[in-house]
Amino acid sequence: MLLGPGLGWLAIFLVVPCAIVFVYSFFERGTYGGIDYVFTLENYARAVDPLYLSILLTSARVAVITTLAALAIGYPAAYLIATAPKSWQMPLLILVMLPFWSNYLIRTYAWIVLLNSKGLINYGLLELGIINEPLPLLYNEFAIVVGLLYGYLPFMVLALYSSISRLNREIFEASADLGASSLRTFVRVTVPLTIPGIAAGSVFVFVLSIGNFVTPNLLGGGHSLMVGNLIFDQFLSARDWPFGAALAFVLIGLMMLLLIAQAWAVNRSQRDGADA
Repeated sequence: MLLGPGLGWLAIFLVVPCAIVFVYSFFERGTYGGIDYVFTLENYARAVDPLYLSILLTSARVAVITTLAALAIGYPAAYLIATAPKSWQMPLLILVMLPFWSNYLIRTYAWIVLLNSKGLINYGLLELGIINEPLPLLYNEFAIVVGLLYGYLPFMVLALYSSISRLNREIFEASADLGASSLRTFVRVTVPLTIPGIAAGSVFVFVLSIGNFVTPNLLGGGHSLMVGNLIFDQFLSARDWPFGAALAFVLIGLMMLLLIAQAWAVNRSQRDGADA
Protein backbone atom coordinates (compact mmCIF):
# COMPACT_ATOMS: atom_id res chain seq x y z
CA MET A 1 0.00 0.00 0.00
CA LEU A 2 2.87 2.37 0.71
CA LEU A 3 4.27 1.75 -2.76
CA GLY A 4 0.89 2.36 -4.37
CA PRO A 5 0.99 6.18 -4.76
CA GLY A 6 4.52 6.20 -6.14
CA LEU A 7 3.92 3.31 -8.53
CA GLY A 8 0.62 4.84 -9.64
CA TRP A 9 2.31 8.16 -10.36
CA LEU A 10 5.02 6.44 -12.42
CA ALA A 11 2.45 4.34 -14.27
CA ILE A 12 0.27 7.32 -15.23
CA PHE A 13 2.94 9.87 -16.06
CA LEU A 14 5.82 7.66 -17.28
CA VAL A 15 4.77 4.18 -18.36
CA VAL A 16 1.56 5.17 -20.17
CA PRO A 17 3.12 8.07 -22.15
CA CYS A 18 6.10 5.90 -23.10
CA ALA A 19 3.72 3.14 -24.23
CA ILE A 20 1.81 5.62 -26.40
CA VAL A 21 5.04 6.89 -27.97
CA PHE A 22 6.15 3.29 -28.56
CA VAL A 23 2.90 2.50 -30.37
CA TYR A 24 3.23 5.66 -32.47
CA SER A 25 6.66 4.51 -33.67
CA PHE A 26 5.03 1.73 -35.71
CA PHE A 27 2.71 4.00 -37.70
CA GLU A 28 3.22 6.33 -40.67
CA ARG A 29 3.35 10.09 -40.73
CA GLY A 30 0.15 11.76 -41.89
CA THR A 31 0.10 13.85 -45.02
CA TYR A 32 -0.05 17.06 -43.02
CA GLY A 33 1.70 15.74 -39.94
CA GLY A 34 0.34 13.74 -37.07
CA ILE A 35 -0.34 10.01 -37.27
CA ASP A 36 -1.59 7.84 -40.12
CA TYR A 37 -2.56 4.52 -38.48
CA VAL A 38 -0.87 2.21 -40.99
CA PHE A 39 1.53 -0.32 -39.49
CA THR A 40 5.14 -0.04 -40.70
CA LEU A 41 8.72 -0.71 -39.61
CA GLU A 42 10.08 2.01 -41.88
CA ASN A 43 10.68 4.41 -39.00
CA TYR A 44 13.18 2.07 -37.35
CA ALA A 45 14.81 1.39 -40.72
CA ARG A 46 15.27 5.15 -41.16
CA ALA A 47 16.68 5.43 -37.64
CA VAL A 48 19.70 3.29 -38.60
CA ASP A 49 20.26 5.17 -41.85
CA PRO A 50 23.91 6.38 -42.04
CA LEU A 51 22.76 10.01 -41.88
CA TYR A 52 20.90 9.59 -38.59
CA LEU A 53 23.34 7.01 -37.28
CA SER A 54 26.16 9.54 -37.63
CA ILE A 55 24.16 11.99 -35.49
CA LEU A 56 23.70 9.30 -32.85
CA LEU A 57 27.43 8.51 -32.90
CA THR A 58 28.27 12.22 -32.62
CA SER A 59 25.93 12.50 -29.65
CA ALA A 60 27.51 9.42 -28.05
CA ARG A 61 31.01 10.86 -28.56
CA VAL A 62 30.07 14.16 -26.93
CA ALA A 63 28.38 12.31 -24.07
CA VAL A 64 31.44 10.06 -23.54
CA ILE A 65 33.81 13.06 -23.49
CA THR A 66 31.53 14.82 -21.01
CA THR A 67 31.33 11.70 -18.82
CA LEU A 68 35.10 11.19 -18.77
CA ALA A 69 35.69 14.86 -17.96
CA ALA A 70 33.07 14.69 -15.18
CA LEU A 71 34.75 11.58 -13.75
CA ALA A 72 38.21 13.19 -13.88
CA ILE A 73 36.97 16.31 -12.09
CA GLY A 74 34.32 14.74 -9.90
CA TYR A 75 36.34 11.92 -8.34
CA PRO A 76 38.94 14.15 -6.62
CA ALA A 77 36.17 16.51 -5.51
CA ALA A 78 34.06 13.67 -4.10
CA TYR A 79 37.10 12.11 -2.40
CA LEU A 80 37.98 15.44 -0.79
CA ILE A 81 34.43 15.90 0.51
CA ALA A 82 34.14 12.31 1.76
CA THR A 83 37.46 12.48 3.64
CA ALA A 84 36.93 15.99 5.03
CA PRO A 85 35.92 16.49 8.68
CA LYS A 86 32.24 15.82 9.33
CA SER A 87 31.57 19.48 10.04
CA TRP A 88 32.81 20.43 6.55
CA GLN A 89 31.06 17.76 4.51
CA MET A 90 27.56 19.26 4.49
CA PRO A 91 28.70 22.81 3.54
CA LEU A 92 30.82 21.34 0.73
CA LEU A 93 27.89 19.25 -0.52
CA ILE A 94 25.70 22.37 -0.50
CA LEU A 95 28.30 24.11 -2.68
CA VAL A 96 28.17 21.18 -5.11
CA MET A 97 24.37 21.37 -5.32
CA LEU A 98 24.27 25.17 -5.41
CA PRO A 99 23.92 25.35 -9.25
CA PHE A 100 20.63 23.43 -8.98
CA TRP A 101 19.15 26.39 -7.14
CA SER A 102 19.00 28.38 -10.40
CA ASN A 103 17.25 27.62 -13.67
CA TYR A 104 19.18 25.39 -16.11
CA LEU A 105 18.33 27.68 -19.04
CA ILE A 106 19.68 30.74 -17.23
CA ARG A 107 22.91 28.89 -16.40
CA THR A 108 23.29 27.91 -20.06
CA TYR A 109 22.81 31.51 -21.19
CA ALA A 110 25.46 32.55 -18.67
CA TRP A 111 27.98 30.40 -20.54
CA ILE A 112 27.20 32.36 -23.72
CA VAL A 113 28.27 35.51 -21.86
CA LEU A 114 31.45 33.79 -20.70
CA LEU A 115 32.47 32.06 -23.93
CA ASN A 116 31.62 34.49 -26.74
CA SER A 117 34.37 36.38 -28.55
CA LYS A 118 33.81 39.47 -26.37
CA GLY A 119 33.02 37.51 -23.23
CA LEU A 120 34.75 37.51 -19.89
CA ILE A 121 37.12 34.62 -20.66
CA ASN A 122 38.45 36.05 -23.93
CA TYR A 123 38.57 39.54 -22.42
CA GLY A 124 40.62 38.32 -19.48
CA LEU A 125 43.04 36.37 -21.68
CA LEU A 126 43.49 39.37 -23.97
CA GLU A 127 44.12 41.72 -21.05
CA LEU A 128 46.71 39.35 -19.62
CA GLY A 129 48.47 39.14 -22.99
CA ILE A 130 48.07 35.37 -23.18
CA ILE A 131 46.34 35.55 -26.57
CA ASN A 132 46.41 38.12 -29.39
CA GLU A 133 42.91 37.52 -30.72
CA PRO A 134 39.70 36.03 -29.28
CA LEU A 135 39.50 32.24 -29.14
CA PRO A 136 36.56 30.45 -30.83
CA LEU A 137 35.08 29.12 -27.61
CA LEU A 138 31.41 29.36 -28.51
CA TYR A 139 29.12 27.63 -31.03
CA ASN A 140 31.18 24.47 -31.34
CA GLU A 141 31.53 21.04 -29.75
CA PHE A 142 33.84 22.40 -27.06
CA ALA A 143 31.13 24.76 -25.83
CA ILE A 144 28.60 21.93 -25.77
CA VAL A 145 30.89 19.74 -23.64
CA VAL A 146 31.57 22.64 -21.26
CA GLY A 147 27.86 23.35 -20.88
CA LEU A 148 26.96 19.70 -20.33
CA LEU A 149 29.84 19.20 -17.91
CA TYR A 150 28.80 22.21 -15.86
CA GLY A 151 25.18 21.10 -15.81
CA TYR A 152 25.69 17.46 -14.86
CA LEU A 153 28.93 17.38 -12.86
CA PRO A 154 27.04 17.49 -9.51
CA PHE A 155 25.39 14.14 -10.35
CA MET A 156 28.83 12.56 -10.71
CA VAL A 157 30.13 14.13 -7.49
CA LEU A 158 27.10 13.06 -5.46
CA ALA A 159 27.19 9.48 -6.75
CA LEU A 160 30.91 9.17 -6.04
CA TYR A 161 30.59 10.80 -2.62
CA SER A 162 27.90 8.31 -1.65
CA SER A 163 30.18 5.43 -2.63
CA ILE A 164 33.41 6.78 -1.10
CA SER A 165 31.81 7.83 2.19
CA ARG A 166 30.70 4.24 2.86
CA LEU A 167 34.23 2.80 2.65
CA ASN A 168 35.63 1.24 5.80
CA ARG A 169 38.68 3.25 6.85
CA GLU A 170 40.23 0.17 8.43
CA ILE A 171 40.85 -1.17 4.91
CA PHE A 172 43.22 1.72 4.20
CA GLU A 173 45.04 1.15 7.49
CA ALA A 174 45.43 -2.54 6.65
CA SER A 175 46.79 -1.67 3.21
CA ALA A 176 49.33 0.71 4.76
CA ASP A 177 50.35 -1.92 7.33
CA LEU A 178 51.03 -4.36 4.49
CA GLY A 179 53.44 -1.87 2.95
CA ALA A 180 51.31 -0.40 0.16
CA SER A 181 51.91 3.23 -0.76
CA SER A 182 49.07 5.76 -0.85
CA LEU A 183 48.96 5.62 -4.66
CA ARG A 184 48.91 1.81 -4.71
CA THR A 185 46.16 1.78 -2.08
CA PHE A 186 44.11 4.21 -4.15
CA VAL A 187 44.52 2.21 -7.37
CA ARG A 188 44.15 -1.29 -5.91
CA VAL A 189 41.70 -0.65 -3.07
CA THR A 190 39.80 2.64 -3.31
CA VAL A 191 38.95 2.62 -7.00
CA PRO A 192 37.73 -1.02 -7.17
CA LEU A 193 35.54 -0.53 -4.09
CA THR A 194 33.97 2.61 -5.57
CA ILE A 195 33.08 1.06 -8.93
CA PRO A 196 29.33 1.21 -8.07
CA GLY A 197 29.61 4.98 -7.59
CA ILE A 198 31.67 5.38 -10.76
CA ALA A 199 29.13 3.37 -12.74
CA ALA A 200 26.15 5.24 -11.29
CA GLY A 201 27.68 8.68 -11.87
CA SER A 202 28.82 7.78 -15.38
CA VAL A 203 25.37 6.51 -16.36
CA PHE A 204 23.74 9.64 -14.92
CA VAL A 205 26.01 12.00 -16.86
CA PHE A 206 26.03 10.00 -20.10
CA VAL A 207 22.26 9.49 -20.28
CA LEU A 208 21.48 13.12 -19.46
CA SER A 209 24.12 14.38 -21.91
CA ILE A 210 23.21 12.25 -24.92
CA GLY A 211 19.54 13.24 -24.74
CA ASN A 212 20.07 16.94 -24.05
CA PHE A 213 18.85 19.38 -26.70
CA VAL A 214 18.94 22.77 -24.91
CA THR A 215 22.72 23.00 -24.51
CA PRO A 216 23.60 21.91 -28.10
CA ASN A 217 21.02 24.34 -29.43
CA LEU A 218 22.25 27.35 -27.43
CA LEU A 219 25.98 26.74 -27.00
CA GLY A 220 26.44 24.77 -30.21
CA GLY A 221 24.54 27.31 -32.27
CA GLY A 222 22.95 24.55 -34.33
CA HIS A 223 26.33 23.61 -35.86
CA SER A 224 26.57 20.34 -33.93
CA LEU A 225 23.31 18.43 -34.25
CA MET A 226 22.69 15.88 -31.51
CA VAL A 227 20.05 13.20 -31.26
CA GLY A 228 18.06 15.20 -28.70
CA ASN A 229 17.76 18.08 -31.18
CA LEU A 230 16.80 15.65 -33.92
CA ILE A 231 13.98 14.17 -31.85
CA PHE A 232 12.84 17.64 -30.82
CA ASP A 233 12.71 18.76 -34.45
CA GLN A 234 10.79 15.68 -35.57
CA PHE A 235 8.01 16.30 -33.06
CA LEU A 236 7.74 20.10 -33.25
CA SER A 237 9.12 21.18 -36.64
CA ALA A 238 8.84 18.31 -39.12
CA ARG A 239 5.71 17.00 -37.35
CA ASP A 240 6.88 13.47 -38.07
CA TRP A 241 5.78 11.97 -34.78
CA PRO A 242 6.26 8.30 -35.74
CA PHE A 243 9.87 8.82 -36.77
CA GLY A 244 10.54 10.96 -33.69
CA ALA A 245 9.04 8.20 -31.55
CA ALA A 246 11.27 5.59 -33.19
CA LEU A 247 14.37 7.73 -32.57
CA ALA A 248 13.31 8.20 -28.96
CA PHE A 249 13.01 4.46 -28.41
CA VAL A 250 16.35 3.77 -30.04
CA LEU A 251 17.79 6.18 -27.48
CA ILE A 252 15.81 4.54 -24.67
CA GLY A 253 17.12 1.13 -25.76
CA LEU A 254 20.69 2.43 -25.55
CA MET A 255 20.00 3.81 -22.09
CA MET A 256 18.54 0.49 -20.95
CA LEU A 257 21.70 -1.30 -22.08
CA LEU A 258 23.74 1.14 -20.01
CA LEU A 259 21.56 0.52 -16.96
CA ILE A 260 22.00 -3.22 -17.39
CA ALA A 261 25.77 -2.74 -17.67
CA GLN A 262 25.70 -0.59 -14.52
CA ALA A 263 23.75 -3.24 -12.60
CA TRP A 264 26.22 -5.92 -13.78
CA ALA A 265 29.20 -3.81 -12.67
CA VAL A 266 27.65 -3.16 -9.27
CA ASN A 267 26.76 -6.83 -8.72
CA ARG A 268 30.22 -7.98 -9.75
CA SER A 269 31.85 -5.42 -7.47
CA GLN A 270 29.71 -6.54 -4.53
CA ARG A 271 30.40 -10.20 -5.30
CA ASP A 272 34.15 -9.62 -5.49
CA GLY A 273 33.98 -7.68 -2.21
CA ALA A 274 32.14 -10.52 -0.52
CA ASP A 275 34.65 -13.08 -1.83
CA ALA A 276 37.52 -10.97 -0.56
